[in-house]
Amino acid sequence: MRLTKNKLKLLNPAIQSAVALLVLSGGNVAYAQEATGAPPVANAEEGVNKVVVTARRREETLQDVPVSVTAFSADQLSKAAVPDITALAVALPNTTLKASRATNSTLTAFIRGVGQADPLAGFESGVGIYVDDIYLARPQAAVADIYDVERIEVLRGPQGTLYGRNTIGGAVKYVTRKLAPQTEARLRATIGEYGQKEIVATASTPISETARIGGTFARFKRDGFGKNLTTGGENYDKDVTAARLSAEFTPTQDLFIRIAGDITQDDSSPKNGHRLIVGRTSGAPILSKVFDTRANLMQALGQDQEVKAHGVSATIEYTLNNEWSVKSITASRKDKSYAPIDFDSLGVTDMHVPALYTNKQFSQEFNLTYSGDRLQGVAGIYYIDANAFNKFDTILGGAVPTSTFTMGDIDTKAWAIYADGSYSVTDAFSVSLGGRYTVDEREAEVLRQIYLGLNGSPGLGNPGAVLFRTDTDLRGGLLKRKDKKFTPRVAVNYKLNSDHNVYASYSEGFKGGGFEPRLNMVGSRIPLAVAQRGYEPEIIETYELGLKSAFNGGRITTNAAVFYSDYQDVQIPGSVAIDTNGDGKDDSFAGVTTNAGKAKIKGAELEAIANLSPNFMVAGMYSYIDAEYKEYFAAGVNLAGQRRFQNTPKNSANLRFNYDIPMPVMGHGGKLSLIGSASYKGATAQFETASLLDQESYKLYDASIVWTRTDGRIRVGLHGKNLGDKHYKTGGYLFPTLGNEGTLTAFYGNPRQVSATLEYRF
Repeated sequence: MRLTKNKLKLLNPAIQSAVALLVLSGGNVAYAQEATGAPPVANAEEGVNKVVVTARRREETLQDVPVSVTAFSADQLSKAAVPDITALAVALPNTTLKASRATNSTLTAFIRGVGQADPLAGFESGVGIYVDDIYLARPQAAVADIYDVERIEVLRGPQGTLYGRNTIGGAVKYVTRKLAPQTEARLRATIGEYGQKEIVATASTPISETARIGGTFARFKRDGFGKNLTTGGENYDKDVTAARLSAEFTPTQDLFIRIAGDITQDDSSPKNGHRLIVGRTSGAPILSKVFDTRANLMQALGQDQEVKAHGVSATIEYTLNNEWSVKSITASRKDKSYAPIDFDSLGVTDMHVPALYTNKQFSQEFNLTYSGDRLQGVAGIYYIDANAFNKFDTILGGAVPTSTFTMGDIDTKAWAIYADGSYSVTDAFSVSLGGRYTVDEREAEVLRQIYLGLNGSPGLGNPGAVLFRTDTDLRGGLLKRKDKKFTPRVAVNYKLNSDHNVYASYSEGFKGGGFEPRLNMVGSRIPLAVAQRGYEPEIIETYELGLKSAFNGGRITTNAAVFYSDYQDVQIPGSVAIDTNGDGKDDSFAGVTTNAGKAKIKGAELEAIANLSPNFMVAGMYSYIDAEYKEYFAAGVNLAGQRRFQNTPKNSANLRFNYDIPMPVMGHGGKLSLIGSASYKGATAQFETASLLDQESYKLYDASIVWTRTDGRIRVGLHGKNLGDKHYKTGGYLFPTLGNEGTLTAFYGNPRQVSATLEYRF
């Protein structure tokens, strides 16, 4: 449970160099962070080295916490006009955050090579998403627009002790803003290219000495980056409405209660892909504009694409005395997505997938925090009851057109008990120990039926469909499993002096097993016993060595860290075309989920901030990762040498600056900020095997000019994103042998956008 000499030998020369740099230069993890629910203790980009974070579920200074964490304050996000969480990835080491293929609001997240790209029921993300410490069990509606936040924290590496199951790659935490003690109102308006019009209005007020209420309304509207040449409609447009209400009570100075609710509705048009191949039978050419499409599937279950998500929560915090406090977090969430996916992206019915996703969850957590002179820690219990359901048709053209209905209904119940504490042996040396015991129970129902024709199944609105064959019927309690796991963490800190803190840690992560929701037992000839066994949990063990430092009174900070992960039973979901009738032609598909075997991941991360003068800041990031499979068995053959890690570029970098110029306007003091950013992402694989969907390395450039009044009440900005107008792939579908035309369609990141923002605080 430590980084031994044998483990260090596995690190390649690039990482060994980073180790040397770590020792020579020191490190600091965060770009900018603020204290939770309190005035800012520090802002690293303003040269103050006392930064408070809550990475270990309790407030600690960044210099003391042995965790790789990067955080972004509300002021940073506002100043750079960050639209949503995916835009943060360019500044984060070894991190990929993006909207999943064919969606606007489903999140695909990978950190240090660990994640999950398939949003179907039954598959769990390897990166945990949290809103005010409430875990979001599903990726649908997780690409949240940024509003009403105090900060966003991104933790890298397995967080199995404090954050539990499915956080084996890391965690992303939204921390919302607490209500102000006085009446307050804020307004943010944005206009931009592609008809962009956005407004976010926030207001709060005390209603008594012990109670406050507040709310936020947000509207995000934009035309498409491209056109649908078949329907004349928009492609890649945006139409999102969101709201949040909260009430906070402080009956005594030791008791805090927050009741909160939020709702989001996404009425954007279906996002349809760009074909990378000519139509196999029609000869339809490849379109010249990557954001244009010819897709003709616009509805699922008779409804336009629509995503609705809402949740309520209650948080109670009680301070028993100067050392002890207790906390309760109760939450319930639901979402529903109508998702018509036109795989072929042509004006014909060749490979269409109208789908419905619904998710619901209830969670309860109690924890107890202790803060003594030498001992600090937190312990708690956690429970979640969740259901993930999806049904979809796969409508295929071909010699015999068919509609395959697939239904997956997954119930999950999990509970855990955890504890984590740190003890200062001396003023310079401290030891941290933690552990979590999790019981993960899962029950699934899977149904797969083939109907004749291109009009869909009864399950998606065609009651007259003719049933051809039932391939899979695993209902009635046939699929059950229970996984148990203890995930420990141990770390040691040594303060070389007041500005330099070296740490070494060992941590484990655990992601529960499950069942393939697209199982084709007939076509794939899978025995019942194999189907009932499902796939096993993922396990990861990570060793990390880092150094956190501050120089010149905190005006310069750096971070250097190296890590090594032993990744076992990696879950690889996927779909393959199959021949079900033996005529030598693919006429259906099967979901195939395997535990690939073993993988080794090693990497290095370097972050730095230099406040060269009171008005000039430069910050940078570089990360390197070497992720490779050691065992990847298929049909008894080890294909590790032919498989790659998806969504894990080997090299990533970011360089940005902020230069402030004093500039009074109309008798009011203020400053003009010139902000620039250049980012680099190395070549990225979309799947475990090579394809035309892979993205070569690319660079992105952003720039902003922002004026802020001295009292902070007014801010005006002009922002340019992706100024080089780089077209880069973020995902796609690959089924070249299915249907008449074949499917190879790609989805792209946003093109160049220019917008103007106005923020006013009343």
